[in-house]
Amino acid sequence: MHEHLPAPSRPGTVVLELGPGVGALVLHTPPQLDGREIEVSPLGGPAVGRTHSLVRPRTTGRGTQYAAVYPQLAAGTYTVWDDATTPVATITIQGGQVTTARWPGYSPPP
Repeated sequence: MHEHLPAPSRPGTVVLELGPGVGALVLHTPPQLDGREIEVSPLGGPAVGRTHSLVRPRTTGRGTQYAAVYPQLAAGTYTVWDDATTPVATITIQGGQVTTARWPGYSPPP
């Protein structure tokens, strides 16, 4: 079965739901992860109920960057998963704020 991937994001296409107790995460990744779904889950929480986001090209004033955007996460600490069983990072989300993070080992070009 062939899955159709969405086209690259255009300016203004991401809506973030920020407020008391709710934040967002922008996870910058290398281009090689384009099209991959990355899951996050509350730290120490059950394996079910993970939230996923698709890595997509994001066009900005600095060129094309790749990121997974999680527009609405409850404030707290989250595990970022490489696959179903391998955690790769821990990130803390603050209510009313956008948290930015990088995929482990990734340094975006200047």
